[in-house]
Formats: sequence, structure tokens, C-alpha cells
Amino acid sequence: MSIKEIYTDLPTLTTDRLMLRKITEEDAEDMFYYASDEEVSRYVTWDTHPSLKETKAFIDHILIKYENNELAPWGIVLKETNKLIGTIDFVTWTPAHRVAEIGYALSRKYWGDGIMTEAMKAVVKFGFQSMDLMRIEAKCFDINRGSARVMEKVGMRYEGTMRQAMIVKGKPRNLLLYAILKDDR
Repeated sequence: MSIKEIYTDLPTLTTDRLMLRKITEEDAEDMFYYASDEEVSRYVTWDTHPSLKETKAFIDHILIKYENNELAPWGIVLKETNKLIGTIDFVTWTPAHRVAEIGYALSRKYWGDGIMTEAMKAVVKFGFQSMDLMRIEAKCFDINRGSARVMEKVGMRYEGTMRQAMIVKGKPRNLLLYAILKDDR
């Protein structure tokens, strides 16, 4: 299984409440709503979006990734409202080792509602069934207990703290590493 095979036409995944689909230009305002929230950007590597123009540039970058069959995010869309409320994707994938890492962001309005757990379960299932992965990892800043809890809820196990593993926004950050194996399911 190769990146190109999966990402030539990124499939839409559905759950009870969500649709995970390609992001479009029409999602700019919805994305800006959460990407401009400093509390959301506090827990991710990217900076708070200062303007809708910045969000549109980011979406253009994603669209190029789709066009080039590269790793790119699914938009997390709440079926009830048809609004984009976050993103989730495989931020790295090493097909030769059958390992990938998931990354995600979610509008603060939906924190604590089980939305990200639901999205993660769909992406983990897709990774094991369609990408032939044997290991899926995720990481979060050590201050992000909510994200760590999401990883635990999908069956990931805490494997350790990577001390000062990244410099983000000028500060060294400790990362919590979680993983699930296909055999764990």
C-alpha cells in the first residue's frame, strides 16, 4: 500500500454524528472560527490564524496536497449542521514499516463532547483496514490532558514522555507518546 494509492482519492469516512471529508474552499469561514481561537492554537504546532486570508492560504496548501496525492487532512464535519469543526489526518506515514501518526484539531465549542474520539476511531479503523498499518501513533503536548484522554479512549497506550522533543512557538515542549497496534484491537 502506498501513499499515492490512498491519497489519489481520499475517501469520505462517516460515523454516527460526523462526516470526515476533503476540505474545500467553502470551509474557510468555519475553519477560521476555530483556527483563530488562541485556546485551540495553544495545543497545536501552528499559530493562531490572524485573518480569514491566512485560513484561505492554508486551505490552498491543503488543496495542493490533495492534487499531488500527498498526506492531507480530512475535514471533520458535524452532520447535523454540515459545518466544518476540525481536522484530522495522518501527519506521517511510513508504508515500509506500516506505521503512521495521527494529528488533529477541534473547535473548542466541541471539546468534551466525544467528537474527536469518534473521529479518531474512524481514522484508526481506516488505517488498520485500508492502509495495512500495524501501528498508529499520536502525540500531544504534556499540558494537553484532553488530547491524552482522547487517545486513551480509542485504545491507545501511553508509551512515554518525549522530553523537549519540539520547539513550538519558541518554547521547548514535552510530548506524550501514545500508540495502538493492530493486534491490540
